[in-house]
Amino acid sequence: MSKIFIVEDDKVIAESIIKQLKSWHMDAVCVKNFENIVGELKEYNPNLVLLDIGLPFFNGFYWCTKIREFSKVPIVFLSSADDSMNIVMAMNMGGDDFISKPFDMSVLIAKIQAVLRRSGEVFASSNSLLINDVILNLDECTMIYEGDRIDLTKNEFLILRILFENKGKLVSREQIMERLWGAEEFVDDNTLTVNMTRIRKKLMKFGKEDMIVTKRGMGYIVEEK
Repeated sequence: MSKIFIVEDDKVIAESIIKQLKSWHMDAVCVKNFENIVGELKEYNPNLVLLDIGLPFFNGFYWCTKIREFSKVPIVFLSSADDSMNIVMAMNMGGDDFISKPFDMSVLIAKIQAVLRRSGEVFASSNSLLINDVILNLDECTMIYEGDRIDLTKNEFLILRILFENKGKLVSREQIMERLWGAEEFVDDNTLTVNMTRIRKKLMKFGKEDMIVTKRGMGYIVEEK
């Protein structure tokens, strides 16, 4: 899960950004002490920083310079001061992008995703499911964890999808087989067992082999930990 560190002194804007980022399966926090931005950033260890220019004590350019002394984390500037000089300064100081206020939240998310892609970060989109930092990509039929991607067969994907959609709930073997039957492919009980074994082997590559819990005689459950 991508972690976004927000350096914004307008609480309304910061809270709105956090809410939007979480709806896109990203974690986000806002700095609490504007005199200790570097300390809080190091403790949180984010994948991207949203940095306002006008801040208490020292401006965003100052903090960008301080961050660049020890980190290459992507920095996206936020500012209502969108004249060309501020944009040039933001880029010269080590910024990766610049977003002018007021901004549309969809534009902000698109910019963040673009910067994360350029930095090699993999994130969950609105067309994906996320449990325990494992992303099930619904478009590509793949599993992703910390940047590593594993391809899934059609049956493996359908099994994981019903489990992810029902996280924290028991899913019976019959329910899973009905989902597979709906794909117009006959699957017997033994075939389901074989597919579950294959899925666990793939999860083992992520160190997540215990993610799917078997309830003997009942079915399977995936719980967030």
